[in-house]
Amino acid sequence: MKIKTPRLTITTFSPTMAQSVYENSHDDDIRRFVPDEVYDSIEEALSTIEFLMSRYDSAEGPFVYPIITNDGGQNIGYVQLCQVDDGKWEIGYHIAKQFTGKGYATEAVNAFLPAMAVKLNLKEVYGICLAENTASVRVLRKCDFVQVFQGLGNYQGHEAKIIKTIIRADIV
Repeated sequence: MKIKTPRLTITTFSPTMAQSVYENSHDDDIRRFVPDEVYDSIEEALSTIEFLMSRYDSAEGPFVYPIITNDGGQNIGYVQLCQVDDGKWEIGYHIAKQFTGKGYATEAVNAFLPAMAVKLNLKEVYGICLAENTASVRVLRKCDFVQVFQGLGNYQGHEAKIIKTIIRADIV
């Protein structure tokens, strides 16, 4: 897969990205909002990359793709689709702290969703985040996700205040 936008390229992982994946996993936001994606070593990041690469040809994913800047080739984060309860799909994304606030997540999600909706024949996609993650809430709203729930719910195996949103295929 290769999706190009004016500023970004969404592509497949390669083992050479282990260092940047390891470094990106250590910013404060990822530790706070997705702690299971913090890697203790470059080798652990590489092992995860190899697993994610093995999922690209599967039907069930997860489908995780790095986001690379067009003006320097930096790996600044990822965008993903993962299956959740009852075969539903959830969007996920992370932009490394030093690159946030520039609209990269919104640009990546808006480019990624239509391609993946076609690839997987999706009718709807969920976006679920902690209510306190105001940056992710803004990204989902900018990408036309509609809020369907706010309150206590399961997040990363713990009960927390979450916001659940959805986008339907006729919007994607």
